[in-house]
Amino acid sequence: MPRLFHSPNSRSSRVIAQLMQMGHLSDVEVVLVDVPRQDGGGRRDPDNPHPEGKVPFLITDDGQEVRESAAIMMYLDELFGQPLSPKLGSVERGAYLSWMTYYGGVLEPVLVSSVAGFEHPAFASTFRSMNEIGAALERGLGDKPFLLGEGLSVADILMASAFQWAPHFMPDSAVIKAWLNRVGAATDSTALQVYEAAAMKQLGAVEPA
Repeated sequence: MPRLFHSPNSRSSRVIAQLMQMGHLSDVEVVLVDVPRQDGGGRRDPDNPHPEGKVPFLITDDGQEVRESAAIMMYLDELFGQPLSPKLGSVERGAYLSWMTYYGGVLEPVLVSSVAGFEHPAFASTFRSMNEIGAALERGLGDKPFLLGEGLSVADILMASAFQWAPHFMPDSAVIKAWLNRVGAATDSTALQVYEAAAMKQLGAVEPA
């Protein structure tokens, strides 16, 4: 059984949401670990094998290590028969791969720099700004309910998670806000909140070694 190292209310929460959506949460061993938090809480957990103490981190059945949210989410989707992504060779596959790499390559760096108040011409020329990200999302969505068309995909879960984490940085766009609402409605956010609350309680009950 694959082992997912997870810390509640963190970047690994979107992987939990994906597993819930696919109906395969019970087919993965979720190992709760602590991580340093932006508010100064938390800690680097010695039980977390991630080389930088981050989450998510996945160890496959054969002991291979998979890191980075997009890679882990794509791996799990493929492991369970691709219920949330276009099949190989399908028309939507290129757009799917583009969004999955756009998240880590553009969206997250720009979002984190915005949160930190960091500005630099070299950064802006390489990654652009939230304005360009908003335009890219609007263009990608067009008149579709989701990024790839009629159905929810892993790309929607990953891309939307950024604005669920930092809603105050959400682009001021009716198209994007409607899409985020659809993603929230399509995933069981209530079940995720219950799961995360229980995980946080369990994690808090573990005394640091």
